[in-house]
Amino acid sequence: MKEFLALPIFGVTLTLLVYFLSGKLKEKLDLVIFNRVLVSVILIVAVLLNFNIDFETYNNGAKYISFFLGPSVVALGVFLYEKLEEVKRDLKVFLISVIIGGIVGIISVIIILVLFNAPEIISRSLAAKSVTTPIAIEITKITEGIPEITAGIVIITGILGNAFGPIVLKKMGVKNKKAVGTALGTSAHGIGTARAFEISASAGTFSGLAMCFNGIITALLAPYILDWLLSFA
Repeated sequence: MKEFLALPIFGVTLTLLVYFLSGKLKEKLDLVIFNRVLVSVILIVAVLLNFNIDFETYNNGAKYISFFLGPSVVALGVFLYEKLEEVKRDLKVFLISVIIGGIVGIISVIIILVLFNAPEIISRSLAAKSVTTPIAIEITKITEGIPEITAGIVIITGILGNAFGPIVLKKMGVKNKKAVGTALGTSAHGIGTARAFEISASAGTFSGLAMCFNGIITALLAPYILDWLLSFA
């Protein structure tokens, strides 16, 4: 058994199997709590804990699935090319929205943490919570936070955005698919973008573009905004 678990096929098989099962569960019980990403994470963690399997053993195979994250982001360029004229028409509004959304995302989490007297190291670790993990970790190194905390919160942010983002936006009366996609990409990075593509190609395109642009904005501004806000704490 241990020999099988050490093989890359174990991590790949487990990941694909739980994602398939989460899809079946979502079909039968169409509830927000049964979001496919959330259910998949819970099932994988449950299996690893139940069989006392360490993450390194699981990731020996799962890393091959993670590898495709990079190419999938690059593949978003195909949708951008197809929707290029549509993006050009709304580019000004789009850029303003992402800039404001990115800055508000940074400021809001820091202010909340300061108000609740959270340790400064937590603020330094969560300033980049809304951008994709590789960028967030690099930003956290600059802000002298803890990358492990950042990685966990970034994933949670994405899952929550994926599950509840469209519902919150609908309750707020946001019906324009491009606006929904921009909001999901800005606040919930790649996982939010996956949800946006389930809504429409336009929503997914704007979400992917927002995810990339917000990554740049956060990388440039997060360290300065963080130091500025912490100077008042």
